[in-house]
Amino acid sequence: MTELSELTKRVEVIEARNSKVELDKQWETSTFRKVFLLTITYVLLAIYITLIGVNRPWLNAIIPSLGFLISTLTLGWVKAVWINRRRS
Repeated sequence: MTELSELTKRVEVIEARNSKVELDKQWETSTFRKVFLLTITYVLLAIYITLIGVNRPWLNAIIPSLGFLISTLTLGWVKAVWINRRRS
Protein backbone atom coordinates (compact mmCIF):
# COMPACT_ATOMS: atom_id res chain seq x y z
CA MET A 1 0.00 0.00 0.00
CA THR A 2 2.90 2.38 0.62
CA GLU A 3 4.10 2.03 -2.98
CA LEU A 4 0.62 2.87 -4.27
CA SER A 5 0.38 5.99 -2.09
CA GLU A 6 3.84 7.09 -3.24
CA LEU A 7 2.80 6.66 -6.86
CA THR A 8 -0.40 8.58 -6.19
CA LYS A 9 1.59 11.46 -4.67
CA ARG A 10 3.99 11.48 -7.61
CA VAL A 11 1.10 11.61 -10.08
CA GLU A 12 -0.48 14.48 -8.13
CA VAL A 13 2.79 16.42 -8.23
CA ILE A 14 3.12 15.84 -11.97
CA GLU A 15 -0.48 16.91 -12.60
CA ALA A 16 0.00 20.08 -10.54
CA ARG A 17 3.16 20.89 -12.49
CA ASN A 18 1.41 20.25 -15.81
CA SER A 19 -1.43 22.54 -14.79
CA LYS A 20 1.04 25.33 -14.01
CA VAL A 21 2.87 24.81 -17.31
CA GLU A 22 -0.43 24.97 -19.22
CA LEU A 23 -1.38 28.24 -17.51
CA ASP A 24 2.06 29.70 -18.23
CA LYS A 25 1.67 28.79 -21.91
CA GLN A 26 -1.79 30.35 -22.04
CA TRP A 27 -0.36 33.55 -20.53
CA GLU A 28 2.53 33.64 -23.02
CA THR A 29 0.19 33.37 -26.00
CA SER A 30 -2.67 35.52 -24.67
CA THR A 31 -3.87 38.59 -26.51
CA PHE A 32 -4.21 40.39 -23.18
CA ARG A 33 -0.46 39.99 -22.54
CA LYS A 34 0.43 41.31 -26.00
CA VAL A 35 -1.87 44.33 -25.73
CA PHE A 36 -0.65 45.02 -22.19
CA LEU A 37 3.01 44.94 -23.28
CA LEU A 38 2.26 47.14 -26.28
CA THR A 39 0.46 49.69 -24.12
CA ILE A 40 3.12 49.79 -21.40
CA THR A 41 5.91 50.04 -23.99
CA TYR A 42 4.13 52.85 -25.82
CA VAL A 43 3.41 54.90 -22.69
CA LEU A 44 6.92 54.49 -21.25
CA LEU A 45 8.55 55.37 -24.58
CA ALA A 46 6.33 58.42 -25.00
CA ILE A 47 7.23 59.62 -21.50
CA TYR A 48 10.93 59.04 -22.14
CA ILE A 49 10.80 60.80 -25.51
CA THR A 50 9.02 63.72 -23.85
CA LEU A 51 11.71 63.94 -21.16
CA ILE A 52 14.55 64.04 -23.69
CA GLY A 53 12.81 66.80 -25.64
CA VAL A 54 11.87 65.12 -28.91
CA ASN A 55 9.02 66.74 -30.86
CA ARG A 56 5.68 64.89 -31.01
CA PRO A 57 6.61 62.20 -28.47
CA TRP A 58 3.25 60.43 -28.60
CA LEU A 59 3.56 60.02 -32.35
CA ASN A 60 7.25 59.07 -32.26
CA ALA A 61 6.60 56.34 -29.70
CA ILE A 62 4.41 54.37 -32.11
CA ILE A 63 7.13 52.83 -34.32
CA PRO A 64 9.34 51.36 -31.56
CA SER A 65 6.25 50.07 -29.76
CA LEU A 66 5.01 48.33 -32.89
CA GLY A 67 8.49 46.93 -33.46
CA PHE A 68 8.43 45.46 -29.99
CA LEU A 69 4.97 43.98 -30.59
CA ILE A 70 6.10 42.42 -33.86
CA SER A 71 9.11 40.89 -32.12
CA THR A 72 6.83 39.26 -29.55
CA LEU A 73 4.52 37.91 -32.24
CA THR A 74 7.30 36.34 -34.29
CA LEU A 75 8.95 34.65 -31.34
CA GLY A 76 6.43 31.80 -31.49
CA TRP A 77 7.49 30.98 -35.03
CA VAL A 78 11.18 31.31 -34.20
CA LYS A 79 10.71 29.11 -31.14
CA ALA A 80 9.02 26.40 -33.22
CA VAL A 81 11.91 26.38 -35.71
CA TRP A 82 14.44 26.28 -32.89
CA ILE A 83 12.66 23.37 -31.19
CA ASN A 84 12.43 21.41 -34.45
CA ARG A 85 16.13 21.86 -35.09
CA ARG A 86 17.02 20.77 -31.54
CA ARG A 87 14.95 17.60 -31.92
CA SER A 88 16.73 16.63 -35.13
